[in-house]
Amino acid sequence: MRDLKHLYEFENLLQEANNALVQQAKSEGGIALGYTCYHIPEVLLNCGSCFSVRLRAPRTGSMDIATYYMSNFLCGYSKAILERAIEGGYNFLNALLASETCSEMNRAAEHFELLNLVENDKIFLTFLDMPFKIADHTVKHYVTQTRNKILNKMAEVYGVDTSDEALLKAVEEHNEVCRIMKEIGEYRKEDNPRITGYEYHILSLITYCCPKALILPKLRETAEELKTREPDVKKNFRAKIVVVGSEMDDPEFTALIEDSGALVVADRYCFGTMPGREEIIIKPDEDVLTQICMHYLKTSQCPRYMSHEKVQERRDYVKHLVDEYHADGVMYEQLKFCEYWGYERALASYVMSNDYGVPTAAVDRQYTASASGQLRTRVQAFVESLEIKKIQKERQAKNNG
Repeated sequence: MRDLKHLYEFENLLQEANNALVQQAKSEGGIALGYTCYHIPEVLLNCGSCFSVRLRAPRTGSMDIATYYMSNFLCGYSKAILERAIEGGYNFLNALLASETCSEMNRAAEHFELLNLVENDKIFLTFLDMPFKIADHTVKHYVTQTRNKILNKMAEVYGVDTSDEALLKAVEEHNEVCRIMKEIGEYRKEDNPRITGYEYHILSLITYCCPKALILPKLRETAEELKTREPDVKKNFRAKIVVVGSEMDDPEFTALIEDSGALVVADRYCFGTMPGREEIIIKPDEDVLTQICMHYLKTSQCPRYMSHEKVQERRDYVKHLVDEYHADGVMYEQLKFCEYWGYERALASYVMSNDYGVPTAAVDRQYTASASGQLRTRVQAFVESLEIKKIQKERQAKNNG
């Protein structure tokens, strides 16, 4: 396939947290609000002159200093974020918004304040106390915190317009991004998709890491370009898989999978598009902020929700993705020492294989996994097993027919 026009530019933007578009937005008076969790309503961080930046630590090397302040037994993402902050990589931030969802990320975020890691006298740090289930009183608590700890702070510290009109404008912009990503994602359902999992991963990360207003024109152009893009005549993959799991902001992991013969056709991991890029539907006769908060609570597939209904919903959702995107199997991935996905991966991968009949593999990985030969071998073995199952299934259908 011919290269996408903006792919190289997008890849370069992902090499730095403080990338060229972030710098452009800041130079134009923009207010950069960093966050690390799906439970911080991303759309609220794009009101007025504010723009959201999902924190990453690309090209992470040694994490010795962060390990000194934290522990060997915390996930690489939390330590990489702290290490990059200590290096001064987030000095462009005007605020950091975190949530009481993951104790490991909480520790990393706390050190921003304890060590005074961002050179900005007006920076504020927010922690939201997240509920474990959806009920009237928990929703009210979440909405109240969101208003007091996010919107009111944005207005008080930086004079941001957080009125309902501003929220609706942010929702409109958010929804356009979601529509474009959904339109592009539909091509992944094709028998021979015209977009690779790696390319889609790049596009997805761009929507999280760059100001929406600055990337929307390039996203629109990319969507238009894909309408006439022709895939290679010969398929360059041996199986299609859905990737499910914990925090994933390393497109090289997707490249590793696809170099091993599997095409990633759906992403159900933290800060992917499922969930993450669904339109927010606002009814005119109901409170705007409450509807936004309910959207994030209802769409979340985070394993910290441990009720029977939520556990079952997560499994059904993965099976739905396998069917909708015509996948041959599922790969559960987990950041090493991720406390929630450590439990989820072990049980869900067994259940998907034995109760749902979906071929499943489970791997754990470091924050940056592209150089892992062991991981590559594991993926290759899974692809071969999927090929064998497909051959056996075809033979059985032929014999029965």
